[in-house]
Amino acid sequence: MTDAAVHAFAEDEPPASRLAAALGVPLRLVDLHAFPDGETLVTAPESPPTVIAYRSLDRPNGKLVPLLLACDAWRRAGARRLVLVAPYLCYLRQDTLFQPGQSLSRDVIGGLLGPRFERIVTVNPHLHRTTDLGPVFGTEVTVLSAAGELARVLGGAGQAVVVGPDEESAPWAAAVGEAMGAPSLTLLKHRSGDRQVELTAPDPSALAGRRAILVDDICSSGATLARAVERLRAAGAASVEIAVTHALFDAEAEARLKAAGAARIVSTDSCAHPTNAVALAPLLAGALRSETA
Repeated sequence: MTDAAVHAFAEDEPPASRLAAALGVPLRLVDLHAFPDGETLVTAPESPPTVIAYRSLDRPNGKLVPLLLACDAWRRAGARRLVLVAPYLCYLRQDTLFQPGQSLSRDVIGGLLGPRFERIVTVNPHLHRTTDLGPVFGTEVTVLSAAGELARVLGGAGQAVVVGPDEESAPWAAAVGEAMGAPSLTLLKHRSGDRQVELTAPDPSALAGRRAILVDDICSSGATLARAVERLRAAGAASVEIAVTHALFDAEAEARLKAAGAARIVSTDSCAHPTNAVALAPLLAGALRSETA
């Protein structure tokens, strides 16, 4: 048995297998058994000293309890070091209290996962007011950016301009633009509800006749990006493409984006989705080499 292995749940097997291959270590699957009352029995495979646990936490509510149980199973099976690879890390959007009576989900998820792992590796976490997740989770947190990977699949800059759909996306748009060698700008957003968004372009002349590439870390309902596509087309963009790290949107939202005028939609494989065009395994493996040395 090697000193490290990638362990994963069945639904994560494709990206986990790519990561294991990139690291040159075995892949083993965790066994889940559901009792009639809905409780789960977790059985860990033979565990080396270091277990690299791949579990992307999109649609997290049904994933978290089995993951917590697996942590105990891994330790009992011999693992001394647990590294969580969660390309999408859930419950970070509430990283402040927006209304009285709400929960601070960032700290809740940090308290659940942090004490169980020696290290957590994630990609483009969806938060804007937290610069360091280490103190939140109480363990080492490695944050990676998929900007370079998305830039490669988007191709040459040409007449491209990279566009962020709102002010919060400005650093992300700038990062993708820099990786592509293309200029970037951001739209101004006013939100009046989950699906009610107004956007304006600060300089429509910068878009006229250009290939506009909308980028964001996450797409969930698709409302903001659909409105942004419409605004970019109205400003004279020759074409509009969308590139996101985490594709959380459903088929209805995808249809809405295409109906708005999106010529192409690409995403990473952080969350399984038909738009996946970028495998994160090489990026993740680069950050995990020390775990397999």
